[in-house]
Amino acid sequence: MRLSMWPLAAAALSAAWLLPASGVDAQTPAPSPGMSGQSVNISDQKLDAAAAAIQRVSAIKQGYQQKMEAAPASDRGRLADEASDEMVKAVAEQGLSVEEYNSIIEVAQNDPVVHDKIVQRLRTKK
Repeated sequence: MRLSMWPLAAAALSAAWLLPASGVDAQTPAPSPGMSGQSVNISDQKLDAAAAAIQRVSAIKQGYQQKMEAAPASDRGRLADEASDEMVKAVAEQGLSVEEYNSIIEVAQNDPVVHDKIVQRLRTKK
């Protein structure tokens, strides 16, 4: 996987915990020790875009994971690059940069209010 795609891949993996499993509520993470208790203000438009991107990135990740498991070792690097390109495209199609997407994921991991807003959006999109 190209080095420039690592942050997105890491965000894709960390975003998976935001997706509530069917029939199981996602747990709200405790705020990190550095959090002041104040919620970060992310616009509804950005939260909507992030939720849509999370769903798309998760689907891409799952699809390529299956392809990579079935592929010969010699094809796995190419498939990883394709997956990264598709994830970047999915984020961009929602009007977010990779940096914005990663930032929103990071905030959601540390801010229960933002986390809950994204989870709510994910539930309504199912």
